Amino acid sequence: MTKDERFVILASSLGTVFEWYDFYLYGSLASIIGAQFFSAYPPATRDIFALLAFAAGFLVRPFGAIVFGRIGDIVGRKYTFLVTILIMGLSTFIVGILPNAETIGFAAPVILIGLRLLQGLALGGEYGGAATYVAEHAPMGKRGYYTSFIQTTATMGLFLSLLVILFTRTIIGEAEFAKWGWRVPFLVSVLLLGVSVWIRLRLNESPVFQKMKDEGKSSKAPLTEAFANWNNGKIVLLALIGATMGQGVVWYTGQFYALFFLQSILKVDGYTANLLIAWSLLLGTGFFVFFGILSDKIGRKPIILGGCLIAALTFFPIFKMITSNANPALEKAIEATKVEVVADPAGCGDLFNPVGTRVFTAPCDTARDFLAKSSVRYSTVPGPAGSGVKVTFNGKEVPYTDAKASNPALTAAIGESGYPKAGDAGIVKMAHPFDVFRPQVAAIVGLLFILVIFVTMVYGPIAAMLVELFPTKIRYTSMSLPYHIGNGWFGGLLPATAFAIVASTGDIYAGLWYPITFAVITAVIGFIFLPETKDVDIQST
Repeated sequence: MTKDERFVILASSLGTVFEWYDFYLYGSLASIIGAQFFSAYPPATRDIFALLAFAAGFLVRPFGAIVFGRIGDIVGRKYTFLVTILIMGLSTFIVGILPNAETIGFAAPVILIGLRLLQGLALGGEYGGAATYVAEHAPMGKRGYYTSFIQTTATMGLFLSLLVILFTRTIIGEAEFAKWGWRVPFLVSVLLLGVSVWIRLRLNESPVFQKMKDEGKSSKAPLTEAFANWNNGKIVLLALIGATMGQGVVWYTGQFYALFFLQSILKVDGYTANLLIAWSLLLGTGFFVFFGILSDKIGRKPIILGGCLIAALTFFPIFKMITSNANPALEKAIEATKVEVVADPAGCGDLFNPVGTRVFTAPCDTARDFLAKSSVRYSTVPGPAGSGVKVTFNGKEVPYTDAKASNPALTAAIGESGYPKAGDAGIVKMAHPFDVFRPQVAAIVGLLFILVIFVTMVYGPIAAMLVELFPTKIRYTSMSLPYHIGNGWFGGLLPATAFAIVASTGDIYAGLWYPITFAVITAVIGFIFLPETKDVDIQST
């Protein structure tokens, strides 16, 4: 690798790390941001609106891919992803100085959501530009290796955001952090932005793109050529279903849903859960490069699709082992207690509530919603027509009134059955960042590390594969859209959708069917139809 090639990779990767850092800050601090900008609403509603604003960033990513992909294929790679990082960085910095709802009222959440949409649009254009730029500088036979550094950026951005948040919280304390300290990580991003812009201004245009432009062969209508032409459109569709869809769900399961599972279902405190994830990322990040190099030797297809298949086959046992180590009392309670909600089926609705905006009023629904939020495994049993709701623990009926209000009898029965509460002694808790050598903590980090390995398998070679699937003149546009639909929609909406499945079924592991289903679909479609691309000469396409 030459000095110039190392600089290209550094400039592209470093900028993308900062972009992901900016993007993840909001997700990590959603509850605090909800209290700051949606304070006019009840606490539960604040959290819902905060998460919906976070989801908006994922939903617009494909549109950013279309907008900036088109610009990148007409104007050039360098200037397009310079613009995206400026939009991302400035949007994030403004969040840090934005007055809250108590100061400027309704304008605060409106501006916040607008900034989130800008962040999502910018991120939609960033990845395709960085991956394309690096790949077009890489020599034949080393594209997997070179682009794998881009693949480390999302994990490193998440890790950096967690590190800054934990450091700030430790220095100023939780009370001050919730009051004003949450702004510090957002404000720090302006320094990262300055470094990224300075580095990217020193870059030259991609030689492959520049040669094509000098020869007058660049596309005048990349959107039409990429999506209206079936010969290319079918490759876009295949890239989505046979590669990025499964890659996206495996990626988000291993990093985001694992964190959500620890906190929301296993009742692990946020400090510990973030440290556990951070350690697994620290140990596993180097494998992005390992699998990128391996893909140059044996191909992209067997590694990506093999990762999807192995993940799908092992998610259930891995998450069950995480439960047995992180919250052993919960595992015992689930095994020892049979909880049933007996009710007339006509009075029981669908609890599927991925965005958290539905309000349940029927007794059957409020009872099941209460049990799901208490991490209680239950089953719904049909009762006689016109009958009321009956909740039983191992066959013993528990008086039930309305779980929306205080329900001491149901709460007592949950406790008596051994279901732990947040903060109970048996739940894993880390005293400090280096408290990782106790058997309980080490076992959980090891299991999370395995999930990260799956992430590195599916994600390490994906940039090289996407670049190699499409011709130069429409490469930026063509590769960006399937990537951001697969990751932004199928992956980004995974945590909320999976938890909604948990709540609607009464099984804390049922949410795993979401990533398993899509990972298997990708593995099957990809193995049958997806071409191997490692030997494609992108200089001549």
